[in-house]
Amino acid sequence: MKEIIKYIKKNKLAYMSLYILVILYFLAVFADFISPYPYDIQHRDTPYHPPTQIHFFDKEGNFHLRPFVYKYELIDPVFKVYKINEDKIYPVQFFTEGEKHYLFGVIPTNIHLFGVKGDGKIFLLGADHLGRDIFSRLLYGSRVSLSIGLVGVLLSFSLGSLIGGISGYFGGKIDNILMRLSEIVMSFPGFYLMLALRAIFPITLSSVQVYFLIVVILSFIGWAGLARVIRGMVLSIREQDFVIAAKSYGASSFRIITKHIIPNTFSYLLIAATLSIPGYILGESALSLLGLGIQEPYASWGNMLSAARSITAISSYPWILSPGVAIFITILAFNLLGDALRDALDPKLRKML
Repeated sequence: MKEIIKYIKKNKLAYMSLYILVILYFLAVFADFISPYPYDIQHRDTPYHPPTQIHFFDKEGNFHLRPFVYKYELIDPVFKVYKINEDKIYPVQFFTEGEKHYLFGVIPTNIHLFGVKGDGKIFLLGADHLGRDIFSRLLYGSRVSLSIGLVGVLLSFSLGSLIGGISGYFGGKIDNILMRLSEIVMSFPGFYLMLALRAIFPITLSSVQVYFLIVVILSFIGWAGLARVIRGMVLSIREQDFVIAAKSYGASSFRIITKHIIPNTFSYLLIAATLSIPGYILGESALSLLGLGIQEPYASWGNMLSAARSITAISSYPWILSPGVAIFITILAFNLLGDALRDALDPKLRKML
């Protein structure tokens, strides 16, 4: 483990990716506190509000110790053109009172990390067509998009490693049946199978139900390929001395598989999981983008991107592409970290490096 950490520290891209992922998950956990507004609050008087600029110097050149924002006034409701009114200054206040929320989903509080008072608005990444703060929705949406990858991988890898372990350990008819089943699942195009499975269920499900449904669907699609790889690894591991010794002292087959064989595949599972999480994030984003995933007003990066399906909207209000940038950065970070883990856990490559 020390050698792996040492290698990742030497790999600057992987080390940076690890920090980025830690920051993203930290923001997701504390989204209620960090975001200045709830995910569903609408400011109908400021649709497509541009990103708010933070200032330290006013129009006369005077320096302010506390950052502030100017008042944005909508001068063209049709084309959503705003003008900055430099006569109205709103100081940015930290640890300020705002909308009530539950820290960690348990502790009631109305304290937010930052915000402005009065009729001032602070939209760090602009607002959408309903005047909802994109920065706040991005943080809330990260809870769905980031957690669905972890939960989905946990379920699919648990199922895939167990089925692969059973198949490789017992062989014979059991191996035949399980591998033919996995090949049937793998023979369907993943995206279309995902759409078909989602279409079986009613569209009236709540967002919480849809969340767990998407996790189950993505896990069902993802276990088959992993099971085949684990099965191949188990075929060689089952002939090792420690497995034979476990059989000799009367350990059950289930104990041998779960306590002796599968733990010896953990290095591969760690790499595969890191490289697979982006697929789950993209799967959820695709479903939500098509309107089959998380429903409004709840936020996920996928359903936020649905507002960017119009070229006109993108060209006029480019800040609505923020969820796409978040998805790109997250997937790139996971891939870079996964590649580094793969190189670090490869003894031959590690010696070369």
